[in-house]
Amino acid sequence: MAAGRYVDKILHRRVFVTGLGAVLAAPRLGEAQQRGKVPLVGALEYSAPDEARRNWWKALREALHELGYVEGRSVRFEERWAHGRADRLPGLAAELVQLPVDILVTGGGESARAAKKATATIPIVMATGADPVRLGLVASLARPGGNVTGVTSLSTELIAKRVELLRELLPKASRIAVLSDGTSNSLISVREVEAVARSLGLAPHPISADLGDFDRALSAAAKEQALIVIASPPLFTERKRIADLALKHRLPTVVGGREYAEAGGLFSYAVSYPELFRRAALYVDKILKGAKPADLPVEQPRTFELVVNLKTAKALGLTIPPSLLLRADQVIE
Repeated sequence: MAAGRYVDKILHRRVFVTGLGAVLAAPRLGEAQQRGKVPLVGALEYSAPDEARRNWWKALREALHELGYVEGRSVRFEERWAHGRADRLPGLAAELVQLPVDILVTGGGESARAAKKATATIPIVMATGADPVRLGLVASLARPGGNVTGVTSLSTELIAKRVELLRELLPKASRIAVLSDGTSNSLISVREVEAVARSLGLAPHPISADLGDFDRALSAAAKEQALIVIASPPLFTERKRIADLALKHRLPTVVGGREYAEAGGLFSYAVSYPELFRRAALYVDKILKGAKPADLPVEQPRTFELVVNLKTAKALGLTIPPSLLLRADQVIE
């Protein structure tokens, strides 16, 4: 993967590749509506229900409202939150299946995998997550097959750009720490970081952080010159703690999602997650009206946000290159 090739030219665009075409243009009346009952949408979330994460799900509900749905009258919701515990996901997915829900909407790749293991018949809409093909969720993006479709956050593909931006900020750096939650989903991203980092002359040091063990993890990371945080629901919940510990250890931190930068990370580069959840609402709408997940291509975002925390940069004694600031969608001062 060559450094600095892609993404820059579309940094400020707000365009999505949908590919849904005529499939979305001609929905049929959904089975739940034919039965005369109010459809039940299950929300399976890997993370904890903090304000930022709830705002993502709020975006989905608002989008459905804009499409004409009224909660309690034309759609109902049932939520399950794993609070960053992967071992809780199978049980929570089973609960939603047993209700039963008419559609499962998932936040995070691990949630989607748990949902897929729990049911092969109830439609599953991914609102975010890494490459669903590599995770074994769909046969292909264009033709998912099965009962899973939705939106991917391209979290692994964005890693190359994050490493490139880090190299631009710290041209003399030679060693970086890579913090993940240790799940199979995160390990895919860790391998991506390792490959890109080595191509740019950086030696990566992977570090896995169990919940509640961030002091040890960040102490180990302090031996390196910078830190890349692999975006994941468990680490999202702990983003402020990670940012504070990184600052304590004088570690410039590159993260995914503006919420990490707003919590004190040096800079973030990622998709707009509320927008992904809004896009997921379109899938919910079409499936409730009769479309089949197997016929709805997985949507890939083509727009990304660069957020720079200038306050953190000053605390670290770093000068952000003007070229980087000019490309930022938001600068936190």
